[in-house]
Amino acid sequence: MPFATEINPITGTLDETTADLLVLPVRTGDDGPAVVEGVAASGLNRALPAPLTDLFTHYSLTGKAGEAVWFPVSREQGLVRLALLGVGSGSPDDLRKAGAALSRAARGRERVAFAWPADIAGDDAATAFAEGVLLASYTFTMKTTEPAADQRPAPVVDVVGAAPADALTRGAVLAEATALARDLINTPSLTKDPSWMAERAREVAARSGLAVKVWDEKDLENEGFGAILAVGQGSSRPPRLVQVSYTPENPTSHIVLVGKGITFDTGGLSLKPTDNMALMKTDMSGSAIVLGVLSALAAVSAPVRVTGLLALAENAFSGDATRIGDVLTTYSGTTVEVLNTDAEGRLVLADALGYAVAELDADVLVDVATLTGAAKVALGTGIGALYSTDDALAEDLLAAGTAAGEPLWRMPLTEEYVETTGSRVADLANIGTRKEFGPAGATDAALFLRAFTGDLPWAHLDIAGPGRSTKESGILTKGGTAFATRTLLRWLADA
Repeated sequence: MPFATEINPITGTLDETTADLLVLPVRTGDDGPAVVEGVAASGLNRALPAPLTDLFTHYSLTGKAGEAVWFPVSREQGLVRLALLGVGSGSPDDLRKAGAALSRAARGRERVAFAWPADIAGDDAATAFAEGVLLASYTFTMKTTEPAADQRPAPVVDVVGAAPADALTRGAVLAEATALARDLINTPSLTKDPSWMAERAREVAARSGLAVKVWDEKDLENEGFGAILAVGQGSSRPPRLVQVSYTPENPTSHIVLVGKGITFDTGGLSLKPTDNMALMKTDMSGSAIVLGVLSALAAVSAPVRVTGLLALAENAFSGDATRIGDVLTTYSGTTVEVLNTDAEGRLVLADALGYAVAELDADVLVDVATLTGAAKVALGTGIGALYSTDDALAEDLLAAGTAAGEPLWRMPLTEEYVETTGSRVADLANIGTRKEFGPAGATDAALFLRAFTGDLPWAHLDIAGPGRSTKESGILTKGGTAFATRTLLRWLADA
């Protein structure tokens, strides 16, 4: 769904605007809160009910990022609200938090004007601020009624002063890619089957100048994608594999992104409990993120060729569903014994990774998936798990995650655990088989995937924890978060 809010850089001061919510930034300083250099009271001194320092004391302000208070002030056109908004140290992370707080405080307003801190150098803070404003205003709804007036996002946020317009635009691009992915993730699975996702990929490709190829169930069978077919065979809605390609002029390298696309996950015959199934329309987050990233690569001028693979299937239970003990032959020829049909995400990824290695002449592989509850147990809901075979690749992704406010934590590919992926009757098993190693589900899954990556530099992002939100907080709204979209776009833009 398009953002209801538009960010509009303008020159001048707050006193010259017609906005009904005026916002002054407040910095955290060594001696307490301070109005950011260059904005003072932005010509509003006469309208303030007291000197700013007295207002800081009265409202017990610290300038912490996202802290906000507001009160009425009188202007020629009547009463308006003036907010004092904490921007912390002025770092990109703090500006992102401040932007999100502003967006939430501005609900029900017609126009907002924020005095840009003139002493903030560089573009990163402005990009982050735009991300915060827009992502906190994101909504997904299928209601037939309009939201209450006081809950509607402000249509316009004017950024007043010397904010870099290009950086604000870049932030909007990153936020829009994230919103596209969130829309796909939040769409109910009644609508969202593999074929529907393939059609959305075609639409995105047409809008963004991308090439697209789709394998239907017959193509998958003819070309040997045995794992994707097996995961989807229990459903009346057959699987798909989608390839979306971005090729700039004189690309410096070729990177393949692979996204898990389980459009609904019942667990198959290893049936999930109802509570665990409630969020499973979001189990195709990886594929949505990959498509969101591809949609924005031209807008961020990414210098690398990027191929996205969306491995799409619905994991259902029926008389045709894959059974415990079945042995699958993957695209690469590796055989896999299925010991748990609820460990299906790694199976569809295995086929896509094997295809990338064999057919796409890739330089780097990265996959992203809501893969294991174990990653959530290990890192909680705020941090994604990163596994990688290449130190330089891992460091680049960690840095991009920090810049995006999407923290990653590198996890070990413990070689002693490799034997847990073994099977007595096939090359691999799809869950750990050696109980003496304990519950290492996220690492078991990563080691399983590594077996399909050849000798290519590879990274695996397990976003099962931060991929979903159960509340509104900061830039997050309830539902799919599309965590890692902005990380991957920053990484690819700088590749």
